[in-house]
Amino acid sequence: MGMTMTQKILAAHAGLDKVVAGQLIKAKLDMVLGNDVTTPVAVREFEKINMDRVFDTSKISIVPDHFAPNKDIKSAENCKLIREFAKHHKIKNYFEIGQMGIEHALLPEKGLVVSGDVIIGADSHTCTYGALGAFSTGVGSTDMAVGMAEGEAWFKVPEAIKFILKGKPSKWVCGKDVILHIIGMIGVDGALYESMEYTGDGLNYLSMDDRFTVANMAIEAGAKNGIFEVDDKTIEYVKAHSNKEYKVFKADEDAAYRKIYEIDLSQIKPTVAFPHLPSNTRTIDEVGKVKIDQVVIGSCTNGRLEDLRTAAEVLRGNKVHPDVRLIIFPATQKIYLEAMREGLIETFIEAGAAVSTPTCGPCLGGHMGILAKGERAIATTNRNFVGRMGHPESEVYLASPAIAAASAITGKISSPEEVLK
Repeated sequence: MGMTMTQKILAAHAGLDKVVAGQLIKAKLDMVLGNDVTTPVAVREFEKINMDRVFDTSKISIVPDHFAPNKDIKSAENCKLIREFAKHHKIKNYFEIGQMGIEHALLPEKGLVVSGDVIIGADSHTCTYGALGAFSTGVGSTDMAVGMAEGEAWFKVPEAIKFILKGKPSKWVCGKDVILHIIGMIGVDGALYESMEYTGDGLNYLSMDDRFTVANMAIEAGAKNGIFEVDDKTIEYVKAHSNKEYKVFKADEDAAYRKIYEIDLSQIKPTVAFPHLPSNTRTIDEVGKVKIDQVVIGSCTNGRLEDLRTAAEVLRGNKVHPDVRLIIFPATQKIYLEAMREGLIETFIEAGAAVSTPTCGPCLGGHMGILAKGERAIATTNRNFVGRMGHPESEVYLASPAIAAASAITGKISSPEEVLK
């Protein structure tokens, strides 16, 4: 029996010819990631090991992005702690205000992660880098500490689910709609500790930004990781962003999958996840009249340039509804700058949006967009659990940048067609 993409990557990093699902292995790491919420805990655990150095100063990335710019004294102290740790250990990839971005958009942009890598991050959406054909997964802060010290981590080799994508998505359907459709189909535990592996001719119609979005939300189906087959688009992206050596791992023809799904992208409609689970999905024509108070466009899921272009296409020449607060967060400084050069920021401000520095703040109910009791938000973020963006009696609806932008104009969850008639 052959191996899947994930199994091949793990075998190579464990120094083994073959691995099978359920096997416990110790694999070498190409990148260890942490943020301002998880790294302080990892630093304290690292100090307990009594290590005087990290395993590789170029293979650790620390990005204060959750409560940065600092929202209070505690967050300022946390950032100070990890700033001093990074300086003391000469960690090369430390990105703070002015250079920072939302971590899962920043690392691929900086060329720090490439195809064939094994990456752990003390953040559940580390699975984003599977878009590049890498194995990447979220871990706890203790695993991050050991990873920084030893450059290795223990894994149980996951089983896999294969998604064969075919067809061309219709206008206004993007990666967010694809992954919401899939999570709605299999459920939030439909891929529990499994690898979600994507292949098929439909990949030709998914941009790298689409793929980052799909891989990012693998954890919302309970998956260990999501991973895309490497193609010409992947290699073009990697070469444009990185000087690192990359490696392509393709699944064997006789690889074992627990389940195989065929998905026709042409049949997917713009999709919205209702409270309080990403799997509680409805197509846009099933939504009905849902009034909203706030719109958030951004996050590690949908804050990339393509997302901002889509939002601007809908917002251009329109005004945000007077009862709605629209907040837009470009995912990195580079994306912000490019959006300025293209006139997207001007479009957003003229429409009545607030445009902010890159931050994870509103996505996790941290700062810069907290919801009050009874308020509803539609967001391009990745989670809509109870109290996710503020008060436990608020509601979060997940959608694409196109639907979010259209909803900001009408004051209710809407399709772009309702605005661009």
